[in-house]
Amino acid sequence: MRTRYEPQDVGRLIDGLVDAIAGHFSARQPLTIVGIRTRGQTLADRLAGALTGRGFDRIDRGILDITLYRDDLSEIGPKPMVRPTRIETDINSKPLLLVDDVLFTGRTVRAGLNALADFGRPSAIRLAVLVDRGGRELPIQADFVGVTQRDVPLTHRVKVKLVETDKIDEILIEPRDAP
Repeated sequence: MRTRYEPQDVGRLIDGLVDAIAGHFSARQPLTIVGIRTRGQTLADRLAGALTGRGFDRIDRGILDITLYRDDLSEIGPKPMVRPTRIETDINSKPLLLVDDVLFTGRTVRAGLNALADFGRPSAIRLAVLVDRGGRELPIQADFVGVTQRDVPLTHRVKVKLVETDKIDEILIEPRDAP
């Protein structure tokens, strides 16, 4: 199992995501890209910028906080941190790309889908993730994946770092008790 991806590796993975997404959607049609806070939002910003550079000129953006939609909200603690969701465009009848950094159990994506339902009904929702680590508890599958790492033990976590929030692009697979 590979346990570390360097900045240039992460760049190649994101470029691969952009290639796959650009091949699926039409640059002439509207597309809404919504990132799940925090690193899904950062990844969504990068994807939107790269797609704009490829001629996609009808991209709307959104940021989704799924905290209150989580099915484990009571386990988070007495005062979960809720940050604003910002979807300031009509998502009805247009394709939407939901973006997150890591897909694991599927519960975050399920919460994201529930939250999006409060904003409208897109014509289709597609999911892009940087890392698919397997271990699904729900029948959720990403449409666009940077890298698949299905042999990650349950005792480990996949930690994505992005330069905008962490000052480095990196993916680490490490024991859960590591700093």
